[in-house]
Amino acid sequence: MPCGVVILGSTGSIGTQALDVLSRHRDDFRVVALAAGRNTELLERQRVEFGVPAAYARSCPSQPEVLAELAAHPDAQVVLNAVVGFAGLPATLSALRAGKRLALANKESLIAAGPVVAKARAAGGGEIVPVDSEHSAVWQSLRAGKMAEVRRIVLTASGGPFRGRTRDQLATVRPADALAHPTWNMGAKITIDSSTLMNKGLEVIEAHELFGVEFDAIDVVVHPQSVVHGMVEFVDGATIAQLSMPDMRLPIGLALGAPERLPEAFGAIDWTTLGRLDFEPPDRETFVALDLAYSAGRTGGTAPAVLSASNEVAVEAFLAARISWPAIAETVAEVLAQGTGNAEAVEDVLEADRVARVRAAAVVDRMSEHTRKGTRG
Repeated sequence: MPCGVVILGSTGSIGTQALDVLSRHRDDFRVVALAAGRNTELLERQRVEFGVPAAYARSCPSQPEVLAELAAHPDAQVVLNAVVGFAGLPATLSALRAGKRLALANKESLIAAGPVVAKARAAGGGEIVPVDSEHSAVWQSLRAGKMAEVRRIVLTASGGPFRGRTRDQLATVRPADALAHPTWNMGAKITIDSSTLMNKGLEVIEAHELFGVEFDAIDVVVHPQSVVHGMVEFVDGATIAQLSMPDMRLPIGLALGAPERLPEAFGAIDWTTLGRLDFEPPDRETFVALDLAYSAGRTGGTAPAVLSASNEVAVEAFLAARISWPAIAETVAEVLAQGTGNAEAVEDVLEADRVARVRAAAVVDRMSEHTRKGTRG
């Protein structure tokens, strides 16, 4: 019997690549439900190609409850959550409570509501297999030893399009500049997060939640080739790393088929042409979002939810050319400074998210008005 799969965010970058992987294994997997935002034409083509009933191919750009319903599909064993942003939380909780394997590409839901997600996973017996290339690399590397033997986890960052630039040089960059990622083909929000290194900060929090490793044992290094995706250093000094050329279909396929590997060699390396692998520390003075995330993670409670929500608002404002690139992190820092609380239940996280968005919008409005006045002056 083929494994039933739900794809949430099917028309986005991760969703379309997941369907490409599944198209090669129609005897092993069956797509039972699809959900997308506003790209209804592509959604319909996907529905027809994979034989998904119309009732289970839903366009729901602002209906998290529909995503949660599809995530609990009775014929699904695997749910790929590739929804962008905090809207993916209900689907994450629903899949785990229903005992599904959750192939998680929606980092915000785990980051914002880590303790709540942990409770859902424990209650329903669901399993999380990460889709992010970095966490997939760590997940694979951890097979080499026991958690008690882990000294530290190392996440790699490409450095994004602005690696090597100073904060002053980045004051006037445009959204198009930030969207020109040198390595990965990702959606707009994730690509902007890569340019600020907020994506890496969010991944630090995600690694803490996924693997139970303390923040002092999670490091970030810049690796522009994006060949080494993640590493685990063990207590005896051995470092185990996962290497492949940049191709998201590798971690997607692994998450769909886990613990088995699919036979396509996505991202295989030609060692005769690779040439070199470079590593350097991140520029924390320019890319301040990284340390904002570390701080929020260590604070705990609703701080990660506030971080994630305010960042979403700030990124949207930057993409709309309302605020500058440095103002993304400035907005997040100002909202975090206004206070956070405890995250005992879903309601706590939802309220923290709501309040953070209101506060971030107010900060953006003020910054945007200041910019307009400066332009007129």
